[in-house]
Amino acid sequence: MSEPRLFTLSEARMLMPEVRRVTREAVTAVEQIQEQVSALDTLTPEVMAEAEKDMRSAVDAWAATIEGYGAQAKGLWLVDFDNGAGYYCWQHPEPELGHYHDYEAGFSGRTPIQ
Repeated sequence: MSEPRLFTLSEARMLMPEVRRVTREAVTAVEQIQEQVSALDTLTPEVMAEAEKDMRSAVDAWAATIEGYGAQAKGLWLVDFDNGAGYYCWQHPEPELGHYHDYEAGFSGRTPIQ
């Protein structure tokens, strides 16, 4: 895992196609596991535990990839790019990196990037 780094808006936006791609792949993997479980006639504790383990593995791999880019996985399918004063913030399935929040405000304090 790389250390978190500081991003300019341009640098963060250049990375977005890759962030969206790996996020779509992880979302699809989790959805497929959920669909497989839903299709089963019998849900045993063992089946549920295995499905949860597989979903957690997909999410953990996604987070590690995001952090490998120097960004931060702050929640499920939520990516922050530190800019030194706060974060450029993106959440799947938003089409682009279009929000910002300072360090204290968090996700609930997101504002559109002008």
